[in-house]
Amino acid sequence: MASRGWARVTGLRPVLAAAILVMLTALPAAAQAGPIIEGAAEALRETSVYVHPDADLSAQDADRIRAQVDSAEVGPVYIAVLPAEAADEAGGDSGQVLRLVGSSVGLAGTYAVVVGDQLRAGTTDGTPFSQGAVPGAATDAASEASGQGTAAVLDAFVGRLTVAAADTESAQTGGGGGFLSLLLPLLLVGGGAALLVRRRRRQRDQAEQLAEVRDVAQEDATSLANDLYDLDAALTMPHANADARQDHAHGLACYQRASDLLDRARRPDDLAAVTEALEEGRFALACARARLEGRPLPERRAPCFFDPAHGPSVGDVEWTPAGGAPREVPACQADIVRVQRGEEPLVRQVTVGGSPHPYWDTPAYYRPWAGGWYGGFGGGGFVNGMLIGTMLGGGWGGGSWGGSWGGDPGGGDHGGGDFGGGDFGGGDFGGGDFGGGDF
Repeated sequence: MASRGWARVTGLRPVLAAAILVMLTALPAAAQAGPIIEGAAEALRETSVYVHPDADLSAQDADRIRAQVDSAEVGPVYIAVLPAEAADEAGGDSGQVLRLVGSSVGLAGTYAVVVGDQLRAGTTDGTPFSQGAVPGAATDAASEASGQGTAAVLDAFVGRLTVAAADTESAQTGGGGGFLSLLLPLLLVGGGAALLVRRRRRQRDQAEQLAEVRDVAQEDATSLANDLYDLDAALTMPHANADARQDHAHGLACYQRASDLLDRARRPDDLAAVTEALEEGRFALACARARLEGRPLPERRAPCFFDPAHGPSVGDVEWTPAGGAPREVPACQADIVRVQRGEEPLVRQVTVGGSPHPYWDTPAYYRPWAGGWYGGFGGGGFVNGMLIGTMLGGGWGGGSWGGSWGGDPGGGDHGGGDFGGGDFGGGDFGGGDFGGGDF
């Protein structure tokens, strides 16, 4: 991950821009989300089905489809029903609408958008679908419910998702055709047996993921505790600044809060609050150090992009990653100097699969841990979902772990794109690149 190349330091910028700018660079400048798409994304962080006021779907139909989605046992599903004007916010491309909605929501799962009379659907990694299953479900649903309206198309789509997830499960569990034909009636008679197995598998996977990321968060907490301890001697001196002692005490309180939250964490999403507390503690530590050394207090900025544990950034530096375009990122003074010299910044590394990776190039379940560092700077929803492996991975050469939202929309002639591991498609209802037909 080279940082060589020309670089310059800009003046201090608003914190939100510093924290978010790097995530936007993988999207074309002209394709940033407009108000219709942003409104949909904001709503989808709270509900599985969003209907724009000008879209063609009744509240009753929306409630029914939402109930189907929430009980489908196919992982998180996010559906936005939007007017045709939404495509104007994405260069006239309804496939781009899907990509922008997914990028703005920033959560793993299956996404579908209805834009006027067009459907697009895709999925990130970590969903119970085989490659191409979700785009295929969208295309088939469009054909099946052609001419019957939005509600019928979505009914067919959700139904086909359930079938696709079950088909994937059957393929993964294996076995001969005769055995499966015998087993199928037993599963039907058994009611929720298959769903119970799937749920337990997800719970086991989630527990393993939590243990993995918990270790990383524990490293962060221990590092903060050690740095706070290193100030103890200076704070006991008679001339020690009383405000520095107060900052130090606040840093200790943040460490304790993070430790308590870490102990209570039950899923990876819970770790966002842990790193948010650690970020607050890091800032308190930086204030205490500044007071003890007689320096001006640091500005309340986003953490250093290269390693949030470096503490608050002091400015933005233009940095060129390997194979990528220059972009400005918030950085600490030491990393700014390194980048200016054409040296490697000190990047936070995380061991995944036995080898070190930059913290942004990690599996999707690391996102809450990383996003929490920026949660206090307007980053909660956006940075949380976009920081790891998504915009960065897609924009800088592929992202080793999927989840990439960059690149061209896939499906049809595009061959998959980068939407969440390359599974992006749906019914175009008019032929085109995505197949399907008008409804």
